[in-house]
Amino acid sequence: MRLPNSPAPGIDLRLLQRDDAEELARAYVRNRDHLAPWEPARSDEFFTEAWQQEDIGQRIAAGEAGTAFSFGLFSAGEVVGRFNLAGVVHGPFESAGLGYWVDQRWEGRGLATATVRALLDWARAELGLHRVEASTLVHNLGSQRVLAKAGFEQIGYAPKYLNIAGSWQDHHLYQVLLH
Repeated sequence: MRLPNSPAPGIDLRLLQRDDAEELARAYVRNRDHLAPWEPARSDEFFTEAWQQEDIGQRIAAGEAGTAFSFGLFSAGEVVGRFNLAGVVHGPFESAGLGYWVDQRWEGRGLATATVRALLDWARAELGLHRVEASTLVHNLGSQRVLAKAGFEQIGYAPKYLNIAGSWQDHHLYQVLLH
């Protein structure tokens, strides 16, 4: 399977491997406060190499089954973002969900938008997907801009959709059609 193209010079986008666990844990520790308002509440264990290695192992198995793909975004070997295509369903649906984050130090450079575009091209060409969906907290304007620039359109509103930062929060729902 051909992997997505690099979204920017000096940036590598590739599937996460077990030996990325230490660096991924460091990235999560470095971005703990930055990501806290946008993600589920995390236990201290989540931020350890052991937890990340176990999680990556599960995601590798999901990738081998063709149901989910977890990518790391790297600069000089350092994790600067994570992008996941999950819930891949084939047949008449041909769809997946997208989730992502970019290191706080790398925000505002267009990296998230370029990476989402690269993943959409890959999802169409390599997975044969017709549709990718995403959701954002209603107040996550940065992520909404990324999705709009990558061609997503808002298709709905979901009250108390996900438990984020310790409470059930409302989300906007988005999709992009790839064909």
